Amino acid sequence: MRSLTVFAPAKINLYLHVTQRLPNGYHALDSLVAFADIGDQITLEPSKTFAFHIEGPFAGAFQGRDIETAPHSTNLAVKAAWALARLTAEPLDVSMTLTKNLPLGAGIGGGSADAAAVLWALHQWWSLPPAANYLPDLTKNLGADVPVCYESRPRRMRGIGDILDDIPPLPEVPVVLVHPGKACSTPSVFGSFKGPFAPVEPVPASFETAESFVSFLHHRRNDLEGAAKNIVPEIENVLKAIDAQKGVMLARMSGSGSTCFGLFEDEKTAHSAAQSIKEHNPDWWIKSGWLGRTERY
Repeated sequence: MRSLTVFAPAKINLYLHVTQRLPNGYHALDSLVAFADIGDQITLEPSKTFAFHIEGPFAGAFQGRDIETAPHSTNLAVKAAWALARLTAEPLDVSMTLTKNLPLGAGIGGGSADAAAVLWALHQWWSLPPAANYLPDLTKNLGADVPVCYESRPRRMRGIGDILDDIPPLPEVPVVLVHPGKACSTPSVFGSFKGPFAPVEPVPASFETAESFVSFLHHRRNDLEGAAKNIVPEIENVLKAIDAQKGVMLARMSGSGSTCFGLFEDEKTAHSAAQSIKEHNPDWWIKSGWLGRTERY
């Protein structure tokens, strides 16, 4: 292959309940996850030696960060490449480019999605089976969100992200993503969370319509929202801005923040909402698209 480009879709936590604090200090979650047609890209090209480049709107955010190509790099995309090469004994003879379209520290799984896309791309590049038996341990060891991002389909996440349950098909729904331009540290948010802990609640056997799906979500929440607002108060303004838009069915924070999302009645109202929010908040990152429409290639 001369080149291969793989899409790394944004992960949206439609709800996120914290169910307990584990003895190791981590928190167990119960979260319904879906993916949007908004995201980063990983491109591979042949190279005599491994190379890694970052471009795109948020490439500048990596200045001063470790983007070395050495195996000890802290960049998750690079770590994923080396980890798979070691497992499979394949030569890492590629030049890898990350097109960074998603903001950092945004609660939409950007780094995890990038790592997952690297694994997808290299499996294609090296003609490896995409469901190899080493993948569950590999993805889990890379990060809590990497397993669900590798599958890149709606799932229910439990535990620390290592338990993935099948769920009924979700309707495609127009979505608007809004980030206030301030990152939210996941460890800080979880460190600030004081409870209460939520019980694990059932998911319906089916969602007949978008309206019934959103109605179900209204009975759920994001337990980390309060802790995230203490760190990034602008999250409150983002939620109010989304909730004020015509046609909005649900406004909620994703993950540990600080990105919030709005689900809308139709594509036209979602697009209009994104434009309206951008006019009043030109410094925010705002994208409209579809929840449930993702293609790897």
